[in-house]
Amino acid sequence: MKLFIVPTPIGNLEDMTFRAIRVLKEADLILAEDTRTSGFLLKHFEISTPMQSYHKFNEHKTVASIAQQIKGGMTVALISDAGTPAISDPGFLVVRACIEQGIEVECLPGATAFVPALVASGLPNDRFYFEGFLPQKKGRQTKLKELAEQNATMVFYESPYRVLKTLTQFAEFLGDDRQASVSREISKIYEETKRGTLKELIEYFTQHQPKGEFVIIVAGSVCRV
Repeated sequence: MKLFIVPTPIGNLEDMTFRAIRVLKEADLILAEDTRTSGFLLKHFEISTPMQSYHKFNEHKTVASIAQQIKGGMTVALISDAGTPAISDPGFLVVRACIEQGIEVECLPGATAFVPALVASGLPNDRFYFEGFLPQKKGRQTKLKELAEQNATMVFYESPYRVLKTLTQFAEFLGDDRQASVSREISKIYEETKRGTLKELIEYFTQHQPKGEFVIIVAGSVCRV
């Protein structure tokens, strides 16, 4: 009985590891954030293991039964639509439930969007603060005020529809001369990274419509480049 956390590619299917394929093939059940999306991945790698939906809308209701299935002798693998589960995706609750019940949990190393974006930013990465998605409404300004005092390099996920708004708010609260880097479509055909001050990045994305999935890296208040 065991729970495997299995990262899946964030774009390029060649980023799938041999070990991840083996674990998914040998598991009794795969928990998938979206069975339709994961179905294409499993078909590509000829994985026929049964799937069950596990997403943010049902995880509270299903986590107890999943833990019981594993405790009953099943090997279960958890995947998200892309990247490493529990990083801005469902996963934490089932991991915690398994640990509380003495079930072994193993997380495979693999794809996650913020690591390549952070390394490619050229900003200090010996210490960094991962925020993920900012609050969309309630608490957003309070969070931005807190971030203005953050010394470490900061990491954010953002949708293409809010990239310009977020960069503009960063400039307002952190200063438009703050160094930053914006990466999109990591490991995909149109992968791109733009670096500069927040003012320069705002100007760029005002002229170029943001498309794809974004990772924004912002220098801390004490940047040691």
